[in-house]
Amino acid sequence: MKESEYRIPGASVTVHGSHFADQIPSPGGLKAQVDELERRLQLEHIARVDAEAVAKRGLNDLYESQRKLDLLQRVATAANQSGSVDEALRFAIHDICQFTGWDIGHAWRRAAEGEHLVPTGIWWARDPESVKRFMDLSAEMSLAIGEGLPGQVLADGAAHWIVDLSCDPNFLRAPVAERCGLRSAFAFPVKAGTEVAAVIEFFASEHLHRDDALLQLFDQIGTQLGRVIERKRAEEKLVYEALHDPLTGLPNRALFTQSTRMALRRCRRDPDSLFGILFLDLDGFKLVNDGLGHAAGDQLLIECGERLRSTLVEAERFAATVGRQWPRWVLARLGGDEFTILLESMESLEQANEIAGELHKALEAPYVFDAQEVFVGSSIGIAHGGPHYLDVTDIMRDADLAMYEAKAEGRGRTAIFDQAMHHRADVRLQLENDLRRAVSREQFLLEYQPIVRLSDTALLGFEALLRWRRDDQAAPLQPDDFIHVAEETGMIVPIGNWVLQEACAMMAKWQHGIGNRTPAIKMSVNISPKQFLQPTFLAQVRSALDRSGIEPGTLQLEITEGVAVMDPRRTAAQLEMLRRWGVRISIDDFGTGYSSLAYLHKLPFDTLKIDRAFVVQMDGDPAMQVIVKAVLDIAAFLEREVIVEGVETEEERRQLIALGCTAGQGFYFGRPMDVGTVERLLERRRRPRDPIADAA
Repeated sequence: MKESEYRIPGASVTVHGSHFADQIPSPGGLKAQVDELERRLQLEHIARVDAEAVAKRGLNDLYESQRKLDLLQRVATAANQSGSVDEALRFAIHDICQFTGWDIGHAWRRAAEGEHLVPTGIWWARDPESVKRFMDLSAEMSLAIGEGLPGQVLADGAAHWIVDLSCDPNFLRAPVAERCGLRSAFAFPVKAGTEVAAVIEFFASEHLHRDDALLQLFDQIGTQLGRVIERKRAEEKLVYEALHDPLTGLPNRALFTQSTRMALRRCRRDPDSLFGILFLDLDGFKLVNDGLGHAAGDQLLIECGERLRSTLVEAERFAATVGRQWPRWVLARLGGDEFTILLESMESLEQANEIAGELHKALEAPYVFDAQEVFVGSSIGIAHGGPHYLDVTDIMRDADLAMYEAKAEGRGRTAIFDQAMHHRADVRLQLENDLRRAVSREQFLLEYQPIVRLSDTALLGFEALLRWRRDDQAAPLQPDDFIHVAEETGMIVPIGNWVLQEACAMMAKWQHGIGNRTPAIKMSVNISPKQFLQPTFLAQVRSALDRSGIEPGTLQLEITEGVAVMDPRRTAAQLEMLRRWGVRISIDDFGTGYSSLAYLHKLPFDTLKIDRAFVVQMDGDPAMQVIVKAVLDIAAFLEREVIVEGVETEEERRQLIALGCTAGQGFYFGRPMDVGTVERLLERRRRPRDPIADAA
């Protein structure tokens, strides 16, 4: 056969002659090639479908991640912009329900005592009517730690998921939830720091399996909401600290002023509404602060504040039980030992006075520091409010003036403001200003009252008594007219030092200047509490002794019993040093303050002085005679001398001698004398009979 050329259409192979038949595949081989091609096509299709599925899942995951991120950002933004924690919780619950498609959301908050959860009333429901019974039940509940779904979150500090509410024995609301068509639930904590401050729960109408990724998102949302709570707490703390006293926790001046300003506005709208201000100042606080230290003073203020608060609370409760109207009140500490009470909607003006009486009683009981009893009282001024007051400072000023009026009247008093107090306040201010200049102007002088032996009126010594030659006064002022102002302003310290120096200098003159014929009489000098508590007190006494050159045994310092028992250890150390120098110590006005025999017998002193108040009541009052006799017996047992003050009649002298008293002073023996009269008395002491009467 002739060799020929053939070309297969569509092929790039040329077959020559007789080789053509050899190159054509067999029917079986062709099928195999087709199957292989189909297999490869199938694999490519599967790969393409898988790639499309992966791409789709990636897009879905990206979309879901973006949704979660958007939710987190929305909640975070809303939380930062919210005006309150409730507002932030309400927004979060709504958006989470919209995001998840769950039917209902609710927030619980941790109770103030921190041991259980209480409902907030913050809900979101797709169909509120269908779950009303469930919402009502939840609103009535309080869940302890570990109790129910929220309680578990509180206990663990972690999210919990319940697939089937009906199968969870700890879910207390399961029966009602089932009737309302609720099947699944989850809850997560809202943490402020490490503390679970709130729990948010959600419910769905179908059984849904736990979604850890979702719970992780809600954990982040809980953190964002927790920061809102932390921020709000910090803001509230700053506001609280700005409006409350850090020592007692009571409202401070700023909050009290704000409350009083609002009371004034209400009074102007309703002039018949009765309100008032009580201004309270502690009596004797400065002695505690100076004598026992600031720590004891702070503790005293804390206890006083608590006593005042408890008294008002208990009185309010009692008034409620008897159906009596009780005023709205605000108790505040202004600073130092000053407290104020605002009373609104009083039933009568007299009610303010009644409340003041209860507050006095509350503060009278002793306070104990290191097993030592301390007594303080209170002075209260009352100013009744009304439309005539235009500003808070006006009514506060008047209540303060009334308080000073009460303090001037004595311990534990109440005074109600009247217009005459303004004039007295002006007078007091002028007195204070003049008193500050009196030392430099040398306006003070001393008079001396004799102290005698009762049996024969023999002269034993003198008590130096302060007088003030004020510019506008014809006669010198007595101590009762200005000593209280000197004590309050602290001027008593330089004044007391002047008295000590002057009395010692005069004693030196009498000891050495009258022909050396002056017997060993003694000079008694009163020492104020503030003066005694000064760190430089011993140095002042030493200076007076050295500068005058007098025998220390002829100086007798008189301190009050209140100072003597205020800080027994310090007082004893001070007095012991003075006695080592030879100075004599007298406890003045014994029995008129808060005596403490338990401490008194431990103190180094030489003499007790019985106040005039006991002497004047002896006549016709056998009980008072027994009291005086008891004091004399105590002094005899302690081997101490006794001087009775204020002896004014022969009968009083006779009674005191009969009771065993040996020394006294008073108008019966001689009034306070100026220096010239004393020196004439000393010159004539050798004359027979009554030398004091001769000098007069």
